[in-house]
Amino acid sequence: MPTSAENWLPLSPGERSVAIEVLVHGPLSRTELARRLGLSPGSLTRLTKPLIESRLLVEVPEAGAPAGVRLGRPSQPLDVVTDSRYFLGFKITGDMVYGVVTTLRSEIVARHDRALTTHEPGEVADLLAAMTGELSRGRPRVAGIGIGVGGLVEGRAVVGESPFLGWRGVPLAGLVEDRTGLPVVVENDTAAFVEAETWFGAGRGLDRFVVLTVGAGLGYGLVLGGKRVPYPGDEDRGFGRHWILDPYGPLTPDGRRGSAVSLLTIPNIRYQVQAATGRDLGYEEILASAAAGEPVSARVVEEAGRALGALVAQIANFVMPQKILLAGEGVGLMDVAGNVVENTIRDNRHPRAAPVGLETRVSDFHDWARGAAVLAIQVLVLGAAQV
Repeated sequence: MPTSAENWLPLSPGERSVAIEVLVHGPLSRTELARRLGLSPGSLTRLTKPLIESRLLVEVPEAGAPAGVRLGRPSQPLDVVTDSRYFLGFKITGDMVYGVVTTLRSEIVARHDRALTTHEPGEVADLLAAMTGELSRGRPRVAGIGIGVGGLVEGRAVVGESPFLGWRGVPLAGLVEDRTGLPVVVENDTAAFVEAETWFGAGRGLDRFVVLTVGAGLGYGLVLGGKRVPYPGDEDRGFGRHWILDPYGPLTPDGRRGSAVSLLTIPNIRYQVQAATGRDLGYEEILASAAAGEPVSARVVEEAGRALGALVAQIANFVMPQKILLAGEGVGLMDVAGNVVENTIRDNRHPRAAPVGLETRVSDFHDWARGAAVLAIQVLVLGAAQV
């Protein structure tokens, strides 16, 4: 089945640079666009012409100008038509699939979730195809699909290894393409989330940016020069499992004694409380009981706060980022132990060091699905294997 994304491909490197700049930062006047990219007016005209002809870029009225008034090409800003195409993003967990529809600028316009009752690859692909049909209903301009999976992904097509799903060497992109007729991109879920935040979120316009996610596991992403630093072969190899923050800290089933994983992840925080009390409490229950002063929960949460502060400080000391985004379903820790985290960051930094630009956001799995959709935008629309 031919897809509408084909109307935009392929882009030359110069055209891609123009398209990305307008997509991420637009609308932009031609003068501003040429300044940002270091292009002459003639070169910019040559590069923008095919993008306008293909309707990837359009001329829009200048802000504050009356409708219908044309101010001349040098002043006419360029932008994308955000609803000219739609993209589907899926985040697969061990027991759920979370799906979203986004515009070309990654705004979520619809959500749809389904329980995952099997990990058999063909049946998972069937479920994704069924969800694609539901999310695409009434949207004839769906250009492609992005899928985020916790694990190692090869060539943005094959799930090399996923502990959550028990998969090795599963050609997920091909399985879903065969069932939907749409182009598919598969990526490690943390990598996809980092790409979305770099282009459209907390890291937009920043040169040095870090994403640290806390939840069922720990995730880490580094952006330098405005681009995510890929590390093929090491994606999801247990970041934090061997990063020892307290050599005398807890020994848990997942992670070495006193590691970042043992101290910070939701399953291990729950394990520590259950081992000490015999009660199997949910994460939110533990946070609430810690806030109420229950001794065991308060101790475990305070230790987690110190661990998080030490980890953030060490990342800041080595990377010197302009901002660290702390995200994930485990970030509710900051509501209870935020002061502990901040004090620990200060204790582990030089007294005259610049404050760490820390942004905290409790994100749900739809944010991760949005990240997968952004990967589809990058690869399928802009034709970039690695942007």
